Amino acid sequence: MSQPQFKEMRRAYGFDDVAIVPGGHHTVNPDLVELSFHLGHLNFHLPFMAAAMDGVVDVNMSVEFSRAGGLAVLNLEGVQTRYEDPAEVLERIAVAPKHEVTALMQRIYSAPMQPNLIGERIKQIKDQGGVAAVSATPMNTKKFAPIARDAGVDVFVVQSTVTSARHISKSEKGLIFDELVQQMRDVPVVVGNTVTFSATKELMETGIAGVLIGVGPGAACTSREVLGIGVPQVTATIDAAAARDTYYRETGRYVPIITDGGVSNGGAMCKSFVAGADAVMLGSILAATKEAPGRGHHWGMATPHGELPRGTRVKVAIDTTLEQTLFGPTSRTDGRENLVGALRTAMGTCGARTIRDFQKTEMVIAPAIKTEGKSYQIEQA
Repeated sequence: MSQPQFKEMRRAYGFDDVAIVPGGHHTVNPDLVELSFHLGHLNFHLPFMAAAMDGVVDVNMSVEFSRAGGLAVLNLEGVQTRYEDPAEVLERIAVAPKHEVTALMQRIYSAPMQPNLIGERIKQIKDQGGVAAVSATPMNTKKFAPIARDAGVDVFVVQSTVTSARHISKSEKGLIFDELVQQMRDVPVVVGNTVTFSATKELMETGIAGVLIGVGPGAACTSREVLGIGVPQVTATIDAAAARDTYYRETGRYVPIITDGGVSNGGAMCKSFVAGADAVMLGSILAATKEAPGRGHHWGMATPHGELPRGTRVKVAIDTTLEQTLFGPTSRTDGRENLVGALRTAMGTCGARTIRDFQKTEMVIAPAIKTEGKSYQIEQA
C-alpha cells in the first residue's frame, strides 16, 4: 500500500529575520564604492527606482529623481492619465476621511484613461531633462506600449501583483513578452512581479531587460491579507537572484532583478542587495518627502480596485525631502534618511567595492537582530 503524499513546506525569511555579516578579509572606504545600476543600454548612478504609485511619482518626482541619479516610474493607469489636473484629485484623496477614502478612490479611478495624456506626461518629463519610465498592467500594455514608445519613453514597465511568462486567459492572443520586446525596439522592458526561481527565469528568457521581485510586502499592499499570497522578500530575492545567475551562465546575458516592496529603511535596503538584488524599488519611504505628490499619503495600484481592493491609504506624513532621504544629512536614527550613505557604509564595512561584490556577502538567520541588547530603547520607545 502506497504512502500518502504530504505537501512539504520550507522556511522563508523577511528582512527582520536576517542580518548581514560584516568584516571579511578587508574593508573599503565608503567613498570608493561603486553604486551604478545598468538597465538595458541605460546607466544610472544610483540603484534606486521610485515605485509606480500615484502617491509617490508624478512628473515632478520623475524629474527630481532622475536628477538625483535614480529612475522613477509613472503609473499610466492612475490619476496622471485620467485627469488633466491630477493635483486637484490628489488633494481630494489626501483630505478624505479614512472610512471614506477607499470608496472615493474607486470612484476617482473609474474615470476613463485618456491615451493622449500618456504622450503628454512623457513629454513633460523629458522636456525637463528627466528619464521617462512608465508602468502599465498586462491588460493595458498592448494598447499603451506603442503610444509610450512613439512618445519617446525611455523605460517601459509591465507590472501586476503576480506576472508570469505564460498567462492563460479568455482572449484569443494575450500579452506575449517576446513580441512586446521586439515592438519596443531599444526601449528596455521591465516586468514584475514574481517571487520564484522558475517564474523569474522564464520571464528572462523572453528577452526583457529587468524583473521586479516581491508580492505583498509593500506598506500599502494588503494582498497577503486579502488573497493570502506572497513570499517574504529575502527568500524571494535569493530565489530570483539564483534564476538570474543561472540564466547568465547559460546565455551570457545579465538581467538585473529589482527588489520591490518592504524596503522601509536603510537596513532593509542593504539586506536586499546582499540577498542578490541589483536595485531596489522604493515606495512609502519616498511618499514622506515634500516632493511626493501624495501629500503625506501612500497607496498601491490595487487599492481602488472596483471589486476587490487589495491595499489601503497609508499616512506617512511629510517630514523630509528627497535630498535628505537619499543623501542626508540626517539626525534620524530610524534609517529612513541618507540611504546612499547607509549603502556606502554597509558595503565598505563588508569589503564590497561594487553591488555585485556586496551580493556575495554572508547573511545569517538572526530574528533577534533588532532587539538584542536594545532593552533600554524598547522600554523608552
